[in-house]
Amino acid sequence: MGADKLFSIFVAAVCVVMLIRLALGDSRRARFDHAVLRVWSRLHRLALYVWNWRRRRQSAAQAKQVADDVIRRVRHRVEKEGNVLTPEAFKGPRKPH
Repeated sequence: MGADKLFSIFVAAVCVVMLIRLALGDSRRARFDHAVLRVWSRLHRLALYVWNWRRRRQSAAQAKQVADDVIRRVRHRVEKEGNVLTPEAFKGPRKPH
């Protein structure tokens, strides 16, 4: 099935739906419109959820990595000499600038 045929089927379906909508009375038309809007909003939310799924997954992994880094830094042994906290990393040889 080509794109032309699919597009023509879609247009024909929309025309049939609009014709049915015209044949309905006022109260039924309002209920029909409300139902169509509900379906459209659900589809829209689903499309956005699927579209943003990968970004959320990557940001969750990145947040987990940042949290692991923070926990690792906090667990790093810190010695206290008087009023000053001195990590062991500062006691090693310093690089000349």
